[in-house]
Amino acid sequence: MEDDVRKAQQGDRDAFTRLIKNMEGNLYRIASSILKSDQEKLDAAQEAIIKAYVSLPTLNHPRFFKTWMIRILIRECMRIARSRKKVIPIGEMVEPAADQRFEHRIELQDAIDRLEEDHRIVILLHYMEDLSIKDIAEILEQKEGTIKSRLSRARNKLSQLLSDHYNVGGFANERI
Repeated sequence: MEDDVRKAQQGDRDAFTRLIKNMEGNLYRIASSILKSDQEKLDAAQEAIIKAYVSLPTLNHPRFFKTWMIRILIRECMRIARSRKKVIPIGEMVEPAADQRFEHRIELQDAIDRLEEDHRIVILLHYMEDLSIKDIAEILEQKEGTIKSRLSRARNKLSQLLSDHYNVGGFANERI
């Protein structure tokens, strides 16, 4: 990846395209944690890609491309969300299927949707994008202690939401 970053910084469009292709899923998932509509998600990703392409020569360390790109995307998503002035869940609910594992995933997604935005983002970046606390702190420009605290509070809130769901729904003995 670092080789493609260096090539892209020297003007190789194919190298930049490869970098973005490798991150497409990540970019969409991250945008989904902040924005609701598919159009907004795509707009944010497109704007972030354009800004990254223009600013690529300013990236000092190619190994940080992924975190740098995610930071640009999050800023763009936040700009769009602020302009719409609305609270936005991670994704749209899908009707539950008969398969219990799928139902549990939907219930987990619903619980994540109900978290505050700061908590949704750290959960997504840590568990779904497999980023370290250090990387998340860098992306969000926060102290590592702040990220650890948010992650802990998010886990506790998720646990509470899921526990409430299963106790109220009569599924208290099922495993998540």
